[in-house]
Amino acid sequence: MARNPVSEIFRPDLLAGKVCIVSGFGSGLGRASSVELARLGATVVGCGRKQDKLDSVCAEIKEMGGQAWAMSADIRDEEQVSAFYDQVMEREGRIDVLYNNAGGQFFGPAEDVTVKGLRTVVELNLFGTWSMTREAANRAFIPQRSGRVITITASPHNGIAGFMATSAARAAVENMTRSLSLEWGRHNIKLCALAAGAFETEIVASKYPPEMVAEWGAMTSIGRIGTMDELAWFVAYLASPAAEYFTGSVLTMDGGRDNGLPPSPTHFIPEERKPRT
Repeated sequence: MARNPVSEIFRPDLLAGKVCIVSGFGSGLGRASSVELARLGATVVGCGRKQDKLDSVCAEIKEMGGQAWAMSADIRDEEQVSAFYDQVMEREGRIDVLYNNAGGQFFGPAEDVTVKGLRTVVELNLFGTWSMTREAANRAFIPQRSGRVITITASPHNGIAGFMATSAARAAVENMTRSLSLEWGRHNIKLCALAAGAFETEIVASKYPPEMVAEWGAMTSIGRIGTMDELAWFVAYLASPAAEYFTGSVLTMDGGRDNGLPPSPTHFIPEERKPRT
């Protein structure tokens, strides 16, 4: 069943005529943000690895009267990313917003993270983000002298116990964002990183113990984790004209978790040592 076709926060035509690319379109925060962008009149173009999930989100958006299409692509594969942008430019002719939502991580002791495991996370979060951003800039943003990049990173910034690999990769993405804002400002391209804390996604609900999720919420200053709509609203704001003067910024949305509260707990990390490979 389609969700409410009217945004709870913004006027319906706020992003009318805009083309917004969303990676990780098929579930979680990517799906929620895509629905909100479509409510505001944007044409949303998604990519992800599972076509059935992409098709489901497109159907949801179209049922409420929005515009969306999606194509299967693994952002770690440069050829697939290039083929995706071929289709975007052929069908839409321009890109206004790139929302780098796709990413990944795994939970466990740092001493069990192999170089291969670290490389996998870096390839997705850093190299994949760069591949998507570079193609958008070269294909559309630089020629048309305008563009907006919003990239999900992670909070807290003082480290996340059990998530060393993604913490390292996302920190690199944040500095990449700052560097690109300096280089590409002359092309009127604005880039921001959105450092997200814990949100009520399908993965959080199914992959992590309920007591761990409850503790994440208790460690925020407002005592809970975020909802997907709350993040989707902020993404829509950053895609809108209201955020025209934001660039090179890392904007933290984590309920105050990054604001001097206790460090990330370690008692959920398994004590058993995995065999080294």
